[in-house]
Amino acid sequence: MLIKKIFIFGVLLFLFSCKSEVQPKPRAYLRLKYEKPNYKTIKTGSNFSFQHNTSAQLKISKKKSLQLIYPDMKATLYMNYNSVEENIDSLLTDAYQLPFKHISKAESIPEKIFINKEKKVYGTLFSVVGNAASQFQFFLTDSANHFLVGSVYFYARPNYDSLFPAIKFLEKDLFHLIETFEWK
Repeated sequence: MLIKKIFIFGVLLFLFSCKSEVQPKPRAYLRLKYEKPNYKTIKTGSNFSFQHNTSAQLKISKKKSLQLIYPDMKATLYMNYNSVEENIDSLLTDAYQLPFKHISKAESIPEKIFINKEKKVYGTLFSVVGNAASQFQFFLTDSANHFLVGSVYFYARPNYDSLFPAIKFLEKDLFHLIETFEWK
C-alpha cells in the first residue's frame, strides 16, 4: 500500500511539475568584435595629413573631398575641406548646425572639444546618441586658412543599440584621427 501511494505520488509529481509554457525569446543581436586597429599616416594632396585605421579604405573623390570606407562595418567617414577666406563665421555656423539636423531622432548630442596649440588644430566632435542617420559629426580648423568638416554614416537601419560596438570602435578611430591631424 505504501509503495502504491509513493508510486502514485511520483507519477502525479512528474505530470504536474513539468509545464511547457511557451514564452517568446527576447530579440538578440550579433556580438561584434573588431581587430586591434593599425594606423598609418596618410598625406593627401590637400593641405593636411592624419593617421587612419588600415582596415578602412581611403577614397579621394576630389582634392577637397575624402572618404574612409569601413567595409566590415558598412560605414563611411566623409570629409570635406574648405579654404577659409574671411568666412570662418559661416563655416562654424554650418558645422554647429549640421549635428542638430538629427535632433528629432537623437536622445542627446554631447560634444568633445579638441585643442592642439602646437599643430594649430582646433575642433569639435559631436556624438549623436540615438537612432539617427549619422552618429558622428566633427570639424577641424586652424581658424585662419583651413577648415575640414566630417561625418560618419552607417549603411544600415539606424538602431543605436545594435550599432553600439561599431560606434565605439569608430569613436576611437576618430579620436586617433583628430589627435594625429596636422595642417601643411
